[in-house]
Amino acid sequence: MTDPSPSMQRISQLASHLTKTHPKTFLRNFTSKMASNNSNIHLYTVGTPNGIKVSILLEELGLPYKVTPISFGKNEQKEPWFLEINPNGRIPALTDTLPDGTPINLFESGSIMQYLVDRYDTEHKVSYPRGSKEGYEVNNWLHWQMGGLGPMQGQANHFFRYAPEKIQYGIDRYQNETRRLYSVMERQLEKGDYLVGDRATIADFACWGWVAAHHWAGVSLDEFPKLEAWLHRLLERPGVEKGRHVPSPHTAFDMKNKSEEELEKEAEKSKAWVQAGMKADAKK
Repeated sequence: MTDPSPSMQRISQLASHLTKTHPKTFLRNFTSKMASNNSNIHLYTVGTPNGIKVSILLEELGLPYKVTPISFGKNEQKEPWFLEINPNGRIPALTDTLPDGTPINLFESGSIMQYLVDRYDTEHKVSYPRGSKEGYEVNNWLHWQMGGLGPMQGQANHFFRYAPEKIQYGIDRYQNETRRLYSVMERQLEKGDYLVGDRATIADFACWGWVAAHHWAGVSLDEFPKLEAWLHRLLERPGVEKGRHVPSPHTAFDMKNKSEEELEKEAEKSKAWVQAGMKADAKK
């Protein structure tokens, strides 16, 4: 009998991983009627602004799900079993089973969020009907976050906190662009309590973790009162409050009470794996 092909070996490894209890996997248990959708959701994540988007949405929808925390320090997001779920080697990633029994892998936080509301938010609690004016507007803001707010504030984080040397041009460039993007949200929130229409949607949840982490990027909300009010308005929602602490306590609001010296020490903990990851990617 011939040895299985490399691709079959990878599929076998992934199947083994998904069917065994991962040592760091835990199950979020709920009694919500949403469980009748027979979801088989498994979230692979870290408590970053991108990661908590999905856990917040899952909590808002009341869906049962398993969670496996991913260790950046151990480079788990680059391990073969994870790359079978997300070939790009980034979090969050999610697996589920479709109604016909077919397993599905999802990656990119915006794609995951659209999948979850398309399939599970049948009452449109945090979405609008597909094809509606508001539905398209939600997509506008979701893609705006994915292409603008997240990448720009992420670069502000990098140059302000993680770069091996302080490059003022890079710091100014990305902090200023983050402020500009905040001003875009500020103007939109002058129209109402949420980014679109009369309810919090995946557009709001996608942006929330980034705005919550403003202090880490070195950007103040003092000139954005509507945005700051929106930030705390969403925090009053039980789903946001629960979801932001998955898979670990959310500490973004604690940063404001720390000195810059203390924050620099916090950043030092992550600098090593950030730089190691960049070197590894450069070799590929």
